Amino acid sequence: MALQIGDKIPNFTAIDSSGNYFDSSAIVGIRPVVLYFYPKDNTPGCTAQACSFRDQYEDFKDLGAEVIGISGDSAASHEKFIQKYNLPFILLSDSDKKIRNLFGVKTNLFGLLPGRVTYVADKNGIIQLIFDSMNASNHIPKALAIVKKIV
Repeated sequence: MALQIGDKIPNFTAIDSSGNYFDSSAIVGIRPVVLYFYPKDNTPGCTAQACSFRDQYEDFKDLGAEVIGISGDSAASHEKFIQKYNLPFILLSDSDKKIRNLFGVKTNLFGLLPGRVTYVADKNGIIQLIFDSMNASNHIPKALAIVKKIV
């Protein structure tokens, strides 16, 4: 069952790009968070999306929000992606699709491509926006507008 607006973000754990253990309860429910699921590191759309989040990251931080990207790529792949594009936010590895399944993120393109979905939650961890679009460039302005509204 997919998460809906008004649901609380469930607790989850993952490995970040540095190989460290990440527990969502360290951020979710403490400050606003933008969680974005994307298909794959170093692909044109995903790179454009990550770089757009990078370019607007200070705007999110100024509002007290954290940005977290999640894909099925390995921690090592994420680390290379971060280094190559100077990404200042957390990337989590979801190679077993547990987090994607926990959120109910569907695959697109006849089930071949992992979905691109952005969730924005308020400081209590309650989902205020779910934006599901394969158009990578639309996610950042939508997420920022909602964060501005909820802080």
